[in-house]
Amino acid sequence: MSIDVEIWLRGDNHATTARITPVPREPAGWTDGDVAQVLAGMLRALERAKHPDTPDDRPVALRGFSWIVSPYESGGVVLALELTLGAVVAGPFDLPERQLSGMVERAIAADQRPPAATVQ
Repeated sequence: MSIDVEIWLRGDNHATTARITPVPREPAGWTDGDVAQVLAGMLRALERAKHPDTPDDRPVALRGFSWIVSPYESGGVVLALELTLGAVVAGPFDLPERQLSGMVERAIAADQRPPAATVQ
């Protein structure tokens, strides 16, 4: 499944759109691992927006950012991440807010990668 994300880099006055392809399932069937892949894809997309030569497979640590799951005006929820570099938003996804929030919390808690040389 590919997901369009909106990216805002700090210091820019416009947003850009990127496409990530992190998971094979639709949101209704996501696992915590799928959500971890979505988070990693979002972080990589933000990094590539600022540094286009960044390798697509650069390791990602799921820490060092703020996140929120919010209802979307026409239905579903969006997932937004904010870092010093900027912000990235994905969605809307047809999932209950509480369910996606719980999966994000568990995915972040499960990530035990060392922070050196990772996007965070």
